[in-house]
Amino acid sequence: MKPFPESPFAARADSDAAWPPVSVVIPVLNEERHLREAVHQVLSQEYPGEVEVVLALGPSTDRTDEVAREIAEADPRVTLVANPTGRTPSALNAAIGAARHKIIARVDGHAMLPRDYLRVAVETLHESGADNVGGIMAAEGVTPFEKAVAVAMTSPVGVGGARFHTGGEAGPADTVYLGVFRREALDRVGGYDEKFLRAQDWEMNHRIRQTGGLVWFQPRMRVTYRPRPNLRALAKQYYHYGRWRRVVSRTHAGTINLRYLAPPTALLAIVAGLALSPFWWPALIVPGGYVAAILAASVATGRGLPPSSLARLPLVYATMHMSWGYGFLTSPRDLGRGGAVRL
Repeated sequence: MKPFPESPFAARADSDAAWPPVSVVIPVLNEERHLREAVHQVLSQEYPGEVEVVLALGPSTDRTDEVAREIAEADPRVTLVANPTGRTPSALNAAIGAARHKIIARVDGHAMLPRDYLRVAVETLHESGADNVGGIMAAEGVTPFEKAVAVAMTSPVGVGGARFHTGGEAGPADTVYLGVFRREALDRVGGYDEKFLRAQDWEMNHRIRQTGGLVWFQPRMRVTYRPRPNLRALAKQYYHYGRWRRVVSRTHAGTINLRYLAPPTALLAIVAGLALSPFWWPALIVPGGYVAAILAASVATGRGLPPSSLARLPLVYATMHMSWGYGFLTSPRDLGRGGAVRL
């Protein structure tokens, strides 16, 4: 157990003085509609200690900067820093640099936090001795398409066995959603690697673990996440996930496993089967088998969905798998090595 220097949590006292202050860092870009609510959710946390918010402002094209200035002028707990590049890891590093406290909580502009999020996080940091704790990326949809994506994003069929998607018992993990960190761990690894426009969380958690730190999954830290609203946006999201996961595997040898290789392998097998089928019809067994498996998985995992969402679920699964696989297979070798500016 690693206690906090300014808070020994003696006898688990509930006085405000016993709870260490927390800095919440938020990367912001074109968030005019949601920024006030996002900041309000943080500042209204049921956390007994001090909380500050640091907003890292990218080059927005809407009224985000004006809204941010109004929020900061109205509440001294809010600080603004510039992020001229607009890139998420640069924003996070800038905000961390401006933060004053020894516990750093990463929050996204669209994240909907439970009211006890920070309290549970700080308790878990203390009890586990971890350097970073995080919970579940709880996808919840509103439209029929979003509801289908939410099921896929919380099912092993769609995202494998990652506990921050599918849930599970508290304990050590490779990575977690968002994260509440000890600042000493961020300083030890040098913060976020700004080459990684995607997968920066996984990559930094890997470095924390490689330097002897512990990353801890806490299912009580359940953050509501709104899925992409249409098929094109979903395909783009998973294409970039695949591209950048390949960069991680190139940068850190031994970090790839069968779960990550499954989508590109499936894509290659399906393409090969379709290409061979005019000359050898049994080759259709592979793409046909994939379609049958996706339909069966959709029936099994889509129980309780309205018919309009259930009908979309097979296409959602296939889009996630094939887009991720295609991104992984086509990821340029210079991506993250001077090619990081390309999305």
